[in-house]
Amino acid sequence: MANENHIEGKIDKNKIPAHIAIIMDGNGRWATEKGLPRHEGHRQGVEVVREIVRYCSKLNLKALTLYAFSTENWKRPLSEVNYLMSLPEKYLKEELPELIKNKVVVKVIGDQDKLPDKVRRATSEAVKKTAENDGMILNFAFNYGSRAEILTAVRKIVAEAEKGKIKKIDEKLFSSYLYTAEIPDPDLLIRTSGEKRISNFLLWQIAYAELWFTDVYWPDFKPDHLLEAIYDYQSRKRKFGKI
Repeated sequence: MANENHIEGKIDKNKIPAHIAIIMDGNGRWATEKGLPRHEGHRQGVEVVREIVRYCSKLNLKALTLYAFSTENWKRPLSEVNYLMSLPEKYLKEELPELIKNKVVVKVIGDQDKLPDKVRRATSEAVKKTAENDGMILNFAFNYGSRAEILTAVRKIVAEAEKGKIKKIDEKLFSSYLYTAEIPDPDLLIRTSGEKRISNFLLWQIAYAELWFTDVYWPDFKPDHLLEAIYDYQSRKRKFGKI
């Protein structure tokens, strides 16, 4: 693979995708292949989050959404789930001062009611303390599932319609009831680890996103891989249904 500086020189800085979403996959397999416990993969994955968040902020992205924990991840062994639940608090405690300094806006999407109190406190504090910032939106999908999100939106719309508050349902209105109502839809979706599926992630929002898959496990994902994805994105012609 070309080095980062070589790839960076090919990137058109005027055509950086406004919103990149990433399915951070492969932590467990990375650890297993190295003879390490799975939590070591997740620990290294957080280090990659730090690096990629900083780099995306440098690129002046408007939004970066990271799929951190899905509604299906509760099915994993309890010890692994408990470790995963410890990571948001640790990451935000360590990184919040820098995020504030860089004017990053922290947001969280997903069903927060089912999360442990310590996770809700940590994310709530980060959201509150960065709310007035005007830089990149760092959006964590935590306890997130797109089907659940869509069903929640439908239930809210039905309830409002029954009260006579909604007369017409269109795409714009529906989008306003999603977790991502204040965030532009992703232009580019990246998935690591070699898997080529969406895994219940932003199903409505990625309708016209460009998809980019890599065999690289998330703990090995570097800025040059991100740049490779952006370079490929810039080579595509986005038609949005047109010719």
